[in-house]
Amino acid sequence: MGEENINFNSAAENQTDDFLHVASVKEDWGGDGRGRMNLSGRRTAISKEYVPRQYQYFDTNALPEEHGWRVSGMPDNVPFGSRRSLTWHDCGASTSKVVFLPQFEAPSGFFTADLEIFVLRGAIQLGEWQLNKHGYSFIPAGVRVGPWKVLGNEEVEILWMENGPVPLKYKNALNDHPDAKLRDFIPALDSKLLPWSKTDTVQFEVAKKKFFRKDNNGGGTWLLAILPHYDGLYPEIQCYNEDAYCLAGYCDIGDFRFVKDCFGYVPSFTTSPWHRTDDGCLFFIRVDRDLSQVATVLSYAPQDI
Repeated sequence: MGEENINFNSAAENQTDDFLHVASVKEDWGGDGRGRMNLSGRRTAISKEYVPRQYQYFDTNALPEEHGWRVSGMPDNVPFGSRRSLTWHDCGASTSKVVFLPQFEAPSGFFTADLEIFVLRGAIQLGEWQLNKHGYSFIPAGVRVGPWKVLGNEEVEILWMENGPVPLKYKNALNDHPDAKLRDFIPALDSKLLPWSKTDTVQFEVAKKKFFRKDNNGGGTWLLAILPHYDGLYPEIQCYNEDAYCLAGYCDIGDFRFVKDCFGYVPSFTTSPWHRTDDGCLFFIRVDRDLSQVATVLSYAPQDI
C-alpha cells in the first residue's frame, strides 16, 4: 500500500472522512450528547432489545465467545482475536471483552470512533506506551496510535469500549487526522499510580474513586472501591446510564451477588436494589452524567413510593 493511500492529510480524504462530525446520540436522561459516550439505549448480551429503566447484571464468562474477530479495516495479516459482546447500540457504540493471543501484532493507524481500553490481564504495547493489568487508555477518533503488540507469552484480556457515534473502523495512516482531538488523548495510565479521591454521592461516601478521565458533561470513567462493611440501606434511583465491571471482591445488589467478571448495564432512571458487602469490592465504572449534581442518585425507603 503506497503512502498516497495512508496519509490522511489530503483534501480528497478530508472531503470523504466525515466521521469526526457525526452528532452523538442524545442521552435519555435529557443530556445533549456532549459526553460522547453513547451509553443510552443499548442492548445487552441478555436482552437483544433495549429495555428502559431495567438493570441487567450477568456473568461475562458465561457468554458465548466470538472467535476469528478483528477490528474492521485491519490488514488480513493481523492475527484474529476473540470477543464477548456485553452492550451495543445501533449507532456503533459497544462494550466488549476482547482477548488477543501472544502473537498478536497490528500496525499503527487511527480509528473512526473514540476507543477506551482497560486491561484486565496481560500486557500490550501501543506504540511507545505499555499497558499492564488495570492500565487504561483513551484514544479519540482520528488520533494515530500504535503499532500494537501483545507482550510476553500470555494472552491479553481487555475491556474494549467503542464510544461511537459511528461504527469503529481502522484506518492505516501515517499521521493523525487533521481534525482529531489530540488534547483528549490519554496514551497510558497505570491505575496503581493514580491517587484515590472521594466519591461525589451520599450513597457511596464510604467508597473511593480513581478517575481515569472526565467527559465534557461531567461523566467519565473511574475505578470505584467500595469499602468492607458497606450497607446502602435503601434502593436507589440512578438518573444516568452506567457500565460496571467487577474486578475483585463482591457486592450484593438485591438478590444478585456481583462478583469478579460480572458486568452491569444500568439505563437511566433505573431503580437499583439495596447494595451491601461485608468484604468490599473493586469496580471499573463508566457513566454519562456528572454524579456531583444534586439528585443524580436518589435513595429512598420502600414505603416512600
